Amino acid sequence: MGVTKAPGGNWTGAAACGRGEPLGSQAWASSHSSQVTHMPRIATLLPLAVGASAAVCTILLHALAVSVTVHFVRYARTLGHAGTSVWIDMAIVALVVAFAFVAHLLEIAVWAVVFLLCGEFPEFGTAYYHSAVNYTTLGYGEVIMTPSWRLLGPLEATNGALMFGVSTAIIFAVLLRLVEARFVDLRD
Repeated sequence: MGVTKAPGGNWTGAAACGRGEPLGSQAWASSHSSQVTHMPRIATLLPLAVGASAAVCTILLHALAVSVTVHFVRYARTLGHAGTSVWIDMAIVALVVAFAFVAHLLEIAVWAVVFLLCGEFPEFGTAYYHSAVNYTTLGYGEVIMTPSWRLLGPLEATNGALMFGVSTAIIFAVLLRLVEARFVDLRD
C-alpha cells in the first residue's frame, strides 16, 4: 500500500493502517505491533524562524572569532614571530584554538537563551546542558523538549556541526601558514 494524499490535504497510507486516516496527531499503528501510538503534532514554521535567528546569531559570533583569529595571526606574522620557534608556533595555535573554543561556548549559550525564552527550561544551567548536548551532536536524549519546540534540537545540531567545520578549517589554515613560515622548502 502506498502513501497518498487525502482529500483534506493530510498524508495517509500504511502508517494509518490503510483506512485513509490522516497522519499527524491521529493514531497510527505500527506494522510490527498491534499497539496504537499517538504522534504529537510538531510545529514547524515558528521553530524554523526562531532556529534560523539563533543560527544567524551564532554565525555572526563565529565570524567575529574568525576575524579576531585572522588579525591575530597576521599581527604575529607582521612582528616576525610566526614560524620562528616551535614554542611560539605552539602558543599561536593554542590561542587560535582558544578563540574557537570560546566562540563555541558562547554559541551554546545563545541557543540556551533561546530555549529559556521559549519556556522550555526553568533555569539556565539545564538549558545550557541541553544546548551543549545538541550543539555537539552528542545526543544523550535524557532531556527532551516539548513537541512544539522539538525541531530546535536538530537545527542546533546542524548549526553546531557547521561551526565546528569552520573552526577546523581556520585552525588548519593557521597550521598551514605556520608550517610554510617555518619551513621555506615547503612553500610553492
